[in-house]
Amino acid sequence: MNDPQSVVPESIMPKYAFLGRTEIDGEYVQDLLETHRFVGVPYTDEMIENAQADFTVQADPDADWDDMLERYPGAAIGNFDGQPQLSEMDALIAYMQMLGTLVDFSTFVPDANR
Repeated sequence: MNDPQSVVPESIMPKYAFLGRTEIDGEYVQDLLETHRFVGVPYTDEMIENAQADFTVQADPDADWDDMLERYPGAAIGNFDGQPQLSEMDALIAYMQMLGTLVDFSTFVPDANR
């Protein structure tokens, strides 16, 4: 059975289709960064000041996002599900792509026991 919502038809993972239907607009992204900084996340004043603009530009691959990439090296750029609105699916994919940039494979030492 080929399900158009499934990336791998044989997968038993949930489809998480609701993430694609849940729109995000970034209205409170600056407040969120301020709260995170309050509890110890090292966001700078510049990051907080530009939070709304960075949120908007990150979703547009045709935008001028050089300044945003200086603040957030390795950030993923794009509207990943191709829908006109940004969704939680876009945010999840961007987050997962960014995680892959955090690994420094030059310091990896394989464990001979594995």
